[in-house]
Amino acid sequence: MERLTLTVTGMHCDHCVGRVTKALQQLQGVTVEKVAIGSASVSYDPGAVSVDAIAQAVTASGYPANAA
Repeated sequence: MERLTLTVTGMHCDHCVGRVTKALQQLQGVTVEKVAIGSASVSYDPGAVSVDAIAQAVTASGYPANAA
């Protein structure tokens, strides 16, 4: 497992945190460590999911994300 912190823009409230958390939880090989306004930290299995796929899942939930 490797660790990844994403910078997430557009988050303003607990509802936003919940949407990002849900998007990350749906990815196989990802364990959510912490989601807060502006960032998300996860552990992930690089054999199961890529950094790009993780960032794209968050972006698809409505909050643009980039690896920090």
